[in-house]
Amino acid sequence: MSADVYDVIVIGAGPVGENVADRAVQGGLTAVIVEAELVGGECSYWACMPTKALLRDAAALRAARSLPGAAAAITGELDTAAVLERRDRFAAHWHDDGQVSWLEGAGIALVRGHGRLLGERTVAVTGPDGGTTVLQARHAVVVATGTSPAVPPIPGLADAKPWTSRAAVSAERIPERLAIIGGGVVGAELATAYSAFGTAVTLIARDGLLPRVEPFAAEQVASALAADGVRLLVGAEPVEVSREEDGSVRIALADGGIVRADEVLVATGRRANTGDIGLEAVGLAPGAWLTVDETLRVVDETGTPVAGGGLYATGDVNGRALLTHQGKYQARAAGDVIAARAVGGDVDDAPWGRHAATADHLAVPRVIFTHPEIASVGHTLASATAAGLRVRPVEYDLGAVAGASLHADGYTGRVGMLIDEDAGTIVGFTAVGPDTAELVHAATVAVAGQVPLERLWHAVPAYPTMSELWLRLLETAGSETRVRTRSTHQLVTSDR
Repeated sequence: MSADVYDVIVIGAGPVGENVADRAVQGGLTAVIVEAELVGGECSYWACMPTKALLRDAAALRAARSLPGAAAAITGELDTAAVLERRDRFAAHWHDDGQVSWLEGAGIALVRGHGRLLGERTVAVTGPDGGTTVLQARHAVVVATGTSPAVPPIPGLADAKPWTSRAAVSAERIPERLAIIGGGVVGAELATAYSAFGTAVTLIARDGLLPRVEPFAAEQVASALAADGVRLLVGAEPVEVSREEDGSVRIALADGGIVRADEVLVATGRRANTGDIGLEAVGLAPGAWLTVDETLRVVDETGTPVAGGGLYATGDVNGRALLTHQGKYQARAAGDVIAARAVGGDVDDAPWGRHAATADHLAVPRVIFTHPEIASVGHTLASATAAGLRVRPVEYDLGAVAGASLHADGYTGRVGMLIDEDAGTIVGFTAVGPDTAELVHAATVAVAGQVPLERLWHAVPAYPTMSELWLRLLETAGSETRVRTRSTHQLVTSDR
């Protein structure tokens, strides 16, 4: 069977795959993308964009109600139908014509169907009509297939036909009662959205609410959810789920409690979409997360590149940082390094080099769009401690910052940073409060740039803005001289 030949084959046409192909083409190579669903991927239709559209109207309404003059002008409640219509627009009504047009304009070929590896640099695509197209890559195959919701093996859960994030985000009707299993980001955001629609939400968080963020941030979100009417069951464990004759859902808990709802949403994590992409043809286990080196080449357990060094994995599928913006960052590095290797060019894979995804380890920014928002980058105190760093946490009441008090009456929030006592830099930052999302990039620059504390004193925040939090954090931490003196004293004491 003859094969169509390209320099680069990308399996998966989400934002990550699109960016890999685009960078390869900009580097002078030819590229083809293989996609079985919609071009644009999870983020465009069932995640980043539509979820934020579901959340934004309620956030804007809360913001207006926190100002007396604006609150006086509000005469109605949230128009749920209008929110859903706006969500549909941001999801392009689940049509990918615009994304396909972008591929064409960028000079990227598209083959629709399910792609499977046949061996090194070879992919077979089974099209919607059942026909097969074989693609051959001169230089690289990139796996950008993303992840899918993981449904835990709770007895009866699968038979109850639970919602996953896709169903919850694209729902055409709003249930009166919604049970959510899982207290992570997806569960917390959708609890925020559906409670604003008037749904009675029960959030079952066996491992706690947002367990991977700083506790002060998770606690504020928990308080806000409770104030919004969400029933939060921390530590509760579902042991059986059933769909009743009347269509409702019954969830039995380990402590004997019963939760009843009209729908149940499973938000308990993700699994890699690698179960049926032919990994066995290159010596890897189907269904596995793909381990990569710093230039995103897939490697085996010894760190040796597989498939002759011609197989890459970008985005969620490599498990490094399951965030769209981080996947696009990886995609830029991968596309560029593939182009460089194709012509025998120099590869800059040193830490923070052009072809290295260093930020995946040290400077990953995240925003959780709950009420209130949580914006963070880098380490939490728990992860820094686990990494062996000697850090000092510094916190400040965000509501006491002039810009925040102007932003909303009774503004409640908190901000914290982690100082690496040995390096004299910031290695972690977290802010919780209304509209903190736009604060995270300044922190990302400080963490990724490893900006010394003494230089941060010269980054003067404009007054009166919420960014004045940086001055307050530095003041709380003390001057650079005091930081270094304290650090030295601790070292001497430890030596004794």
